[in-house]
Parts: sequence; C-alpha cells; structure tokens
Amino acid sequence: MASAKDLILLCVAIACVGLATPPVVRAQDSIPPGTVLPIRLDNSLSSRKSKPGEAITGRIMQDVPLGPRLSIHRGARITGRVLEVSPATSGVHAKISLVFDAIKLRHSAIPITTNLRALASPLEIDAAQIPLYGGDRGTPSTAYTTTQIGGEVVYRGGGPVARGETVVGEPVFGGVLVSLREAEAKPCRGAIDGNNRPQALWLFSSDACGVYGYPEVEITQAGRTDPVGEIKLSSTDGGDLAIRTGSGMLLRVDAAENFGTR
Repeated sequence: MASAKDLILLCVAIACVGLATPPVVRAQDSIPPGTVLPIRLDNSLSSRKSKPGEAITGRIMQDVPLGPRLSIHRGARITGRVLEVSPATSGVHAKISLVFDAIKLRHSAIPITTNLRALASPLEIDAAQIPLYGGDRGTPSTAYTTTQIGGEVVYRGGGPVARGETVVGEPVFGGVLVSLREAEAKPCRGAIDGNNRPQALWLFSSDACGVYGYPEVEITQAGRTDPVGEIKLSSTDGGDLAIRTGSGMLLRVDAAENFGTR
C-alpha cells in the first residue's frame, strides 16, 4: 500500500492536481491497466556480457496521459533488471530474461508490472523520424510527415495519424496519441481492462507488435502469462543475442491484481 508520502512524490513526477487529502491506494492503481509506456533503453543487453541482477533503465519518450490532469512526464525513468542470461552454445539459442518493475520518482519509486508489446532497433527509431518527403530549412520538424514503426503515417502540422485513408489518431508533442489495435496474425491485443483512452505510442503504429529491425531476435515471452512481468528474448539464428542502447520498446502496464505474482 502506498503511503501519503509516496502519493505526494507520485504527484511531483506525474503532474497530480487537486488532491487535498490523498486517498490511501496502491501506487499501481494510479496507473490504469493497459497504459502503454514508450521507452528508449539507456543501456544494452547482451547474452555475452549481461549478468543476472544487472540493472537496466529506460526513459519515457512522450508524455503518457493517465486521466484528467494526470500524466507521466516525458523523461521519467523506468527501471528493471536482468533475471537470467543464457549464452549461445552448440544447438542452444541465446536467451535473456528481464523485467521492468518501477517508475523512478525524486526520492522513491512506484512499483509496476509490465509486459512487452514491441521492440525496435535504433535504426528503426531513427528511420521513423526522417521526413517522408525530405525536409528543408523552412520546414520545422513539427510539420514533418513521417512513417511510424509498423507503417502508419503521421501528418504533423495539423494532419492526423493514418493508415491509408483510415484515421487512427493524432500527432502531439513528442509523439502520437492513438487507440491500440489488434495486430493481424500477431499476438498483441487492442485496448484491455476497460482502458479505451488513446495511448502514447511515440514512434510506433497503433498495431505495432513484436520485433522490428532485429531479424535475429524474437520475443518468446511477453510477460502477460506466468511468471507475469517476466520478458524473455531469444536469438533465432543460433548466435549471440544483442539489444543495443537506444532501442525502443512499448511496455504495457498490467492489472494491479497481478502485481507481485511473478
């Protein structure tokens, strides 16, 4: 259970407004289940160099709306750790198991349970920020037309986010707000747990799911099933597994009742 002090610290980090007497609730309850956290990794993961217990961190890359006048600010840090590492050996693919389980505050941390919806390489992240029609000195980046990871097009400067002629959301500062969609022939779901709010997906499409830019990597466990919150990555080519610094991830917050079950 979060103390009043913990909730006040949460307010400092996520712009809480108008709570004269904070109710006593668990911190996880402050972040609705199904909320997507778009992050960029601060460090790399390697089946040759990473060790169990090693800390991993990422930065939230776009303001994440949680409800009226409440959001997680861009730049907030999410933390986790490496659980297991299995280097590639003859006939055995390399594996890394990890978990992201807290959002860092000024003097504390809010525990969360997350699962992995999508992973993208730094090259994919960079490509999603390149103007589709080429930029020029007279066009600000806030007016660029770009292609999201997953194929949707963002028409900044007054336009929508669209797939073909279908509008799926809108561009905002630092990213996009779109309604999650199920990915065709992939295991990612749309909105869950009654959370139908548009989600902050940064450079990802509304149906982005799985791995982009890492053809030798697959998500063998996203963290939705037992052990809840545990993410497992595996190599597909028999070689070592390497996720570079600057890679992007879409993490989805799991239901509060699952917290602590992993």
